[in-house]
Amino acid sequence: MCFVGSVAAAAPAAPSGVESLERFFTDVIRFTARFDQLLIDETGATIQESKGRLWIQRPNKFRWDYETPYKQQIIGDGERLWVYDEDLKQATVRTLKGGLLDTPAVLLAGQGHLNDQFQIRDGGITDKLAWVELVPKNKDSGFEKVRLAFERGRLRGIELVDGLGQMTRYTLTAGTENKPIGASRFTFTPPPDVDVVGER
Repeated sequence: MCFVGSVAAAAPAAPSGVESLERFFTDVIRFTARFDQLLIDETGATIQESKGRLWIQRPNKFRWDYETPYKQQIIGDGERLWVYDEDLKQATVRTLKGGLLDTPAVLLAGQGHLNDQFQIRDGGITDKLAWVELVPKNKDSGFEKVRLAFERGRLRGIELVDGLGQMTRYTLTAGTENKPIGASRFTFTPPPDVDVVGER
């Protein structure tokens, strides 16, 4: 009877959701991915589907480009948050403060101690995904909780639940970590024919 190789064959245990979350916010400075987004109502019915691509660079720089069903750009340049609706030819801008806004882009691009802002709970393993749940300590954050899914330490999904019970679910594919991102990706200059609303 031979047991040679039995130890080497044993696969290392995948990190938990909490361990993956810590690694993502400690070691990952830049992140890009494609996303499929579903907006799901309180009954579980899908009411909207969207697709696009995202870029994140800490601290506080991000860009989410929606490609379908309509074109929209959400850009954080480190100081301001721009939302540009191409079809409406309208852009809104507001100050990007240190606190959380009601968007996962701000959460993922943030820097600091998550324990100061959230109650963090391990969500266990489901379909090979390690989940972690973050409940904001600030009740005015705009959402009830956010759940992040990791596959062997890599971010694969986001679920954001608002105060009305609606869920926004993001499935991430083609994710890359810490590859250079051009600085122009996080800047926005309104085209001449676009109405700008808000504080510059």
